[in-house]
Amino acid sequence: MKIDRIDHFVLTVKDVAATCEFYERALGMTREEFGVGRVALKFGAQKINLHEAGNELEPKALHPTPGGGDFCLITATPIDDVVRHLQKANVEIELLPSSRTGATGPITSVYFRDPDQNLVEVSTYD
Repeated sequence: MKIDRIDHFVLTVKDVAATCEFYERALGMTREEFGVGRVALKFGAQKINLHEAGNELEPKALHPTPGGGDFCLITATPIDDVVRHLQKANVEIELLPSSRTGATGPITSVYFRDPDQNLVEVSTYD
């Protein structure tokens, strides 16, 4: 077996509406409702499914917790433009652009937190 890509991942959040507003404003994601009462944030060919804390769907992580996420998103937008966009969107930047290592090579990343304090890394490949 060989894994090809990530399709989606799940974030457990305190407030689905607040989370959607943040990711729409900060990262241009699109809210999608599916199934019965399900909500996801779409971007590219991937999505983030949202579970409300205390009302998670089965199956789920053993200990789903708001703020337990830490993930990296890749953008084609120049990192300086990303920083300006985040600042304009009133997103507090935790770590300004710095060199890191991505899945396929060197990246430059900026870090910030969402409303649940998940650590979000947005990066460009060098």
